[in-house]
Amino acid sequence: MSITVYGIPGSPFLRSVEITLKEKDIPYHLHTLAPGEHKQPEHLARHPFGRVPALEHDGFSLYETQAIIRYLDESFPNPPLTPGNAKDRARMNQVIGIIEWYFFPKAAAPIAFNRIIGPKLLGLQSDEAAIAEAMPMAHTCFDELNRLLGDQAYFGGERISIADIMLAAQLDLLSETPEGAQLIKGKRLEPWLERMTSRPSFAATEPPAILRDAA
Repeated sequence: MSITVYGIPGSPFLRSVEITLKEKDIPYHLHTLAPGEHKQPEHLARHPFGRVPALEHDGFSLYETQAIIRYLDESFPNPPLTPGNAKDRARMNQVIGIIEWYFFPKAAAPIAFNRIIGPKLLGLQSDEAAIAEAMPMAHTCFDELNRLLGDQAYFGGERISIADIMLAAQLDLLSETPEGAQLIKGKRLEPWLERMTSRPSFAATEPPAILRDAA
């Protein structure tokens, strides 16, 4: 068996896939892409939209984070990351939808870019207007995710699910920005994130120190 994952270290999408592989104890090779390499022809042949991650498993190629994680969960079912009953699966899928449609593109991405990537790595001035524009959606997402978590240990019930992995990979660095720290403080999401980041799979996939320092 041969699994290769292509991505840029620090990407929460790449990290979600690596966490999944670590949780299932699946051996794999990480093919590290340099910044900008994901837009080059070689990678565009794997992922025509020029994003990360991409996966190759014994000749089978796949891209899109959610698709990769679901594929790994079905191909390597132990331990399962998909709840066993319909209601918990529906809740997991609902949270994944929130992450992909609202939380990442409209809240996490503009805040993280203007607090971490732009000013610290690219030498750009933070766009405070873009951050301010993202905050109402960020509040809505944090409030709703907090409500959906409720008193459960994880979004899928008593065991971690795909939704937990994808959200925690996003929140880990974001929660260290001033806006993220404000948004998560006092919510159930705060101890939930601590539970997630204390797992060996998270410790083994820490983002580069330069990103942690930037946050």
